[in-house]
This record gives sequence, structure tokens and C-alpha cells, in this order.
Amino acid sequence: MRINLLRYNLVTAFILVAISNGVVAQKKVDEENIIIIASRKIPPAFRLTESPKIIDSIAPQSQVQYPLLSLKYENTIEIDTIDAATIKLVDKLPRLYNSYAKIGIGSTLMPLGEIYYNNGRSRKYSYGASLKHLSSFGNLKNMAPARFDRTAFDLYGAINEKKYTATADFTVNSRGLHWYGFEKPNADRDSIQNRFTEIGTKLSFASHKKDSASLNYKVGFDFSNFHDKKSKVDSLANWHGKENYVAVNSSFWYKWGQEIFAADLNVRYNGYKYGELDKTINGIDSGIVRNNTVVNLRPTVTTYAFDNKLKAQVGLDFTVDGKQKTRAYIYPLAEVKYSLFDDILIPYAGLKGGLKQNTFKSLSLQNEFILSNVEIENEHNAITLFGGIKGTLTKQIGFNASFSFANYKNKAMFITDTLVALERNQFRMLYDTMNITSLEGSIYYQMSEKIKVDVIGRFNSYSARNNSFAWNLPQIEILVRGNYNLYDKFLVTLDMKYEGGRRGLVYEDGKDVSLEDGQYAKKLGFIADINLGVEYRYNKRISAFVQLNNVAAQRYQRWYNYPVQGFQVLGGFTFRF
Repeated sequence: MRINLLRYNLVTAFILVAISNGVVAQKKVDEENIIIIASRKIPPAFRLTESPKIIDSIAPQSQVQYPLLSLKYENTIEIDTIDAATIKLVDKLPRLYNSYAKIGIGSTLMPLGEIYYNNGRSRKYSYGASLKHLSSFGNLKNMAPARFDRTAFDLYGAINEKKYTATADFTVNSRGLHWYGFEKPNADRDSIQNRFTEIGTKLSFASHKKDSASLNYKVGFDFSNFHDKKSKVDSLANWHGKENYVAVNSSFWYKWGQEIFAADLNVRYNGYKYGELDKTINGIDSGIVRNNTVVNLRPTVTTYAFDNKLKAQVGLDFTVDGKQKTRAYIYPLAEVKYSLFDDILIPYAGLKGGLKQNTFKSLSLQNEFILSNVEIENEHNAITLFGGIKGTLTKQIGFNASFSFANYKNKAMFITDTLVALERNQFRMLYDTMNITSLEGSIYYQMSEKIKVDVIGRFNSYSARNNSFAWNLPQIEILVRGNYNLYDKFLVTLDMKYEGGRRGLVYEDGKDVSLEDGQYAKKLGFIADINLGVEYRYNKRISAFVQLNNVAAQRYQRWYNYPVQGFQVLGGFTFRF
């Protein structure tokens, strides 16, 4: 800028000098005098102290804005008429039938009868009763008489209030059977006949206060008298198995924020007696008296986090076993699960343990061909580790895959007795320390109430300390259950059960018998039990049904030398009134 200013001053001076000379010359020629008065100040020149330099600057670009065009659309409004709402007045609700009956007959002279009664609609009270009977007069080829009967009576009632619920239940069960596990068709039925009879009651009281700051609780009382057949000989009247079971169970829970604090306190007593203590009959049959009391306290804390996606529970199980020598155990309790993708996937893991109180009743429900003078031990599950993942693939399909590892002491197994039951095939108890590893997978499909299918597969691996195999326990288990409802007119049910890998302990070599570590093990074959049922509903009150049992007609052995009935057909009618 300074260089340009200097040039401007020099040019101005040059022009002024030229003008003045021209004016003088014109005066001499034309003899005219022109006088101009002007002020022309020339700023003094000075020297720049800075060297010239190039300034590289970027010229700012203007931003062009295009305003949005305002488009106007013509709106049309149409008003539709809305029908007035209608309210259907119902004089009375659909009728509920108080009674239900089911009668039928099977192909092996198998009568079936069931009757149920329940009270009508009531918000406060519920009560009812049921009576069920099933028996069979058929026999198995080349085997001893195999008749049986099952009869059960149940009476119950409940009071439902806003702050509590009270229930009561009274039951009588009778199971008649024969020890038919030997080849003698003309065997005396009375000598191989047995009957289990149970009389029991259950009472419970539970609070369900809605206030989160309140302590809720549940208290229950159980009593059961259970025994098998009593001998008709007076001198042997006491030589049969009998027991009394009494239990007081209680639970308490309190919610504080996101945590639930709970505790279970249970006291269970079981008194089992066979014959008279310190006395024997037949030289080898001794009297047994076992009084067993188990007390356990289970405090737990359950917490929720991450919008209830995470659930974790920790606690301990303090158990006192007062069977013969009083012993105390502490078992861990821990489980955690987390919901992913809105319950699409739920991984879980945990560990637990506990003491299972075996009774004469519970063992007879597993194997009804046991001896009356049975040794009863409590099953000690030191620890069980488990984990898996469950979830849903679609709205109709769900799955579960899991594994577990457990350590047991006094794991109960059934083996054939060779001492007391010389003329009958009966089983006694054998206990061992055992590790069990299990892999399980299941999948289900449900389409509303029309189709339901469940498939469960399980693989078990046993490692016993003192025995070659886990006698009579399955290695492979597959269960399939299905229901199909066609227009609520035809109901089809499917039940399939497969088991394999079972072995029974025998005492001599034979077919399918192998010698393992000094013990003879017999393969019991594969169980394939398929049952199919069809029910036709004539109307809401009457229907007819047909049940096909053991469709594969397999006479598999659930217990050693105890084959089951072959193919059976059972049909009948149901009534509601």
C-alpha cells in the first residue's frame, strides 16, 4: 500500500508542472492570462522499514441458501358415522358342572372308574372330592399271577381371603399287587400278594399381603401313616413294614427394595418299624426300628438388577440329620440367570446341595416290588453344579440345554434279594457313593391350544465307588409328549418313553450277562413305551375315548424278571353333570 501511495504523489506533481508550462506557452501566443488558485498538498515521502511480502489469503466464499418451497395441499375431511356401542346383558354365566365321571374297560379285563366333585363359582371357598380306581385281572404268559389294583380317595377344601389362604387335604390310597417276577403260572396268589395302604392329611396357611413392607409367610403340616400287607397269622402280625411321617414346614419372605430376603425352616420326622427290635424269624429275618429326624434352615437372598434382566440368589442350607448319629451339614445355594434380547436367550448357572429323606413310602413308589424289611438311608447330595441356556426361537418354539455334575453319598439302588425272598422275586436297597454327570436338551412347540409337543433327551454317566454299574438306573432317556385339538371335537394325545443302558445285578452267568469287577451284570434291554389316546367330544357333557397302551407291544423289563403287559386297548365314556 505504501508503494502505491508514492507513485500517486509523483504522478500528481508531474501533471501540475505540465499544466503550468502549457498555460505560459498559451499566454504568449494568445496573450490570455489564466490564474488558478488551488491547494495541492503533497504528503512527505518516507522510507518503508519493512520488506515487501506476499500475503496469501483465501477469499471467503458466499454461502448460497435455497429456502424451502411452501407447498400447499388441499385437505379433505370426511366424517364417518360410528355405530353406537352395544352391551350384552347376560342373565347368568355359563354353567359349570360340579361333577365329572369317567368309566371304561380294558382288553386285559381292566376296569376303570373315576368320579370328581367340585363346588361351583365362589370367590372365598373351594372344596371337592375324588375317587379313582384301576385294576387288572390279566396274567402274563409263563409268569406268576400278575393282577393289580389302584384305588385313591381325596377330599380337599380351601378358604381364599385377601390377606391369607388356608387349605386342607385328606387322602386314602391303596395299591394291591403280586410279586410275579418268576416263571410259575400256577403259583399261589395269596403267598405272593402285597398291598400298600396310606392315610394322610396336609394343612397349610399362607399370607399374601400386598404391602411390600410386610413379612409374608407360609406354614404347613403333613402327616402320613403308611404300611404294607399285614400277615393273617397272629404271631407274625407285627412283621410287616409300617411308618409314621410327620413334617412341619415353614417359609418366610420379605421384600426390601430390589432384594427378597427369605428363610425356610423345616422339621421332618419319619418312624419306620418292621417286626420287633432284637428279634428274628426264620433265623435270618431281624426286626428293624428306625427313627429319623431331619431339621434344616435355608436362608436366601434374591436380588434383581438391570431392569430385572439379572436375577441372582445366594444362600446356605444348614441341615441336621438325626438318624442314628447326629450329623450337621452345610450346603451351598447359588443361582444366577440373565435375560438377553427380551427373554429370547436366558443363560443360567448355579450350585446346590441337600439331604433327601428317604422313606418306606417314597421307595415303594419307585419300585413297588421291594421287601418289607428294607434298609432306609438318607441321600446326601454334597454338591451339584449345573448350567445351561434356555430361550425361545419363535413365538411357538422354545428350547433348553443344560448340564449338571453331582456327587452323592448313599445313592439308593434296587437289587434282587437272595436271602429273605427265596420263593419270590423281590428287591432290597443298596447304597453307594456316586458321581453323576448329565446332559439334557429339550424343545417344545405350541400353537395356541391346538398343538403342543415336548421332546426331552437326557444322557447320564454314572461312576460308583463300590459297584460296577448304577443298578437299574438308565443311561439314555428320551421323552416325547404331544397333544392335538381338532376343532375342540377330537383330542389326540401321544406319550412315548425310551430308556436304554440299564443293567441289573445278578448272581450267575447267563444270556446278556457280563462279568465286571467280580459282579455279574445283566443288560435289561431297551424300553420303548408308546401310548396313544383319542377322545371324541359328542357335546360339552358327553365324550368317548380310546387309549392304546404299549403300541410297540414290547414286553420290556422295567425291573429284572418283571416284564410288563403287552399291547392293551382301553375304552370308555366321560360325563359331566
